Amino acid sequence: MKTIKFVSNDLHQKKFTTALRKNVNDYFKENKISKKGNLAMYMQSIIMLAFYLIPFVIILTMSINNWVALLMVVLMGVGLAGIGMSVMHDAVHGSYSNKQWVNTFYGASMYLLGSNVLNWEIQHNLLHHSYTNVDGYDQDIASKGPIRLCEHAPLHKIHKYQYIHAFFFYGLMTIVKLTKDFTQLLYFYKVKLVKSSLNIMYEFLKMVFVKIMYLVIFIGLPIILTPFSWWQVIFGFFIMHWLAGCILSTVFQMAHVVEGTKQPLPNKDGIIHTTWMVHQLNTTSDFARDNLFLNWYVGGLNFQIEHHLFPNICHVHYRKIAPIIEKTAINFGYNYNLKPSFLAALKSHIKRLKELGQASDTKL
Repeated sequence: MKTIKFVSNDLHQKKFTTALRKNVNDYFKENKISKKGNLAMYMQSIIMLAFYLIPFVIILTMSINNWVALLMVVLMGVGLAGIGMSVMHDAVHGSYSNKQWVNTFYGASMYLLGSNVLNWEIQHNLLHHSYTNVDGYDQDIASKGPIRLCEHAPLHKIHKYQYIHAFFFYGLMTIVKLTKDFTQLLYFYKVKLVKSSLNIMYEFLKMVFVKIMYLVIFIGLPIILTPFSWWQVIFGFFIMHWLAGCILSTVFQMAHVVEGTKQPLPNKDGIIHTTWMVHQLNTTSDFARDNLFLNWYVGGLNFQIEHHLFPNICHVHYRKIAPIIEKTAINFGYNYNLKPSFLAALKSHIKRLKELGQASDTKL
């Protein structure tokens, strides 16, 4: 895969980068606090894991009717999304703790989603964060069947009403990854995004083992240990994953596919003429910064500007450094894309989906 470079001779952009790093670093130095997680982060992780696992234990060990079981499945879906956003996400970025074994331990919570840590590291940490909103590199904006998320992607008639049907397909995110992880890892290997030191066959076999164990535990055990029929268990498994996938996808897309976020293309030499930090500011949006519960539940993913500029900083600090970043950006004349509420961000995302689905050059 060809590497994109962010190159700028604009002294103003370089001064902004220097000032921003200094201002944020000064906050941690002056307050004598670590950039990593704290007690609040550990408590949040315990709560999220409990929100997912306790309902599952109840399903396996207690005599409950169909409606209570459905409630437990819904709670598991909400908890599963919470684990992905506020536990696994920081850990795989290495921002959870200064201790690598802690990051590795909590990063393994990715397996509770039925997915694979190595794939996530490449897709998210490497591609999405390095080449945010760049067509052909950031897989988060790649066209997904009936959904067009990039203005440079081919447009078809099926995209016309994507602002309505997109959310159903968002819900398939984690379910699809149960099998997509295999083809995705093979693709990463072919384009040499997998480190040469890794044994690719071992990684595939490990993935097979982990996914089989996941299905045995979360589908096999309910079929064996509960009175529910196999189709009820499969249905509950689908509802859990669909809810988690819908939450995860919607939150991620509300930070990048909204009004005001750009989708630049590199020139023929593979160069984007901005500094990397200015690029992140141009392609990312915050939303609902004052919503304390939302900030807690989504693991600070409503502070995407802060996260993309400083992915090594744990999300528990985003609310404090956001005003610093906003002030610095404004002082240098850059737009700080902030949607005031969750609803405002959702409306903006829906409007952007509608725009991306109804351009004048629709292809048959």
